[in-house]
Amino acid sequence: MRTYELFCLLKAGFDIENVDQSIKNIETTIKNLGGNVSDCNKVGRKKLAYDIAGSKDSFCAIFKVDIAPDKLNELKRLLKLNESVLRDFITHFKPATKTASEPDSVPQQA
Repeated sequence: MRTYELFCLLKAGFDIENVDQSIKNIETTIKNLGGNVSDCNKVGRKKLAYDIAGSKDSFCAIFKVDIAPDKLNELKRLLKLNESVLRDFITHFKPATKTASEPDSVPQQA
């Protein structure tokens, strides 16, 4: 299992209950593939730079997903079949590590 970050643009024409249902459907899809959703950040409604499938705005959600690498293609295929997902983007999640050269805190100027 590896940790990935899944960024989804969902159709925003829905009310908040339908957006929550779409997010639950995505989480269920991931669990059915043997994965686990460890975090879901609902970013909120955003205006798009250009129309996607006739939508001028969307609801953004970012998932932190633990899933086997061989299941990614199947996850991408299922997300494309989901009508509420306008766009999806999956990246490998690497937690930020602090190096020895970075200070613990930034001094504030008076």
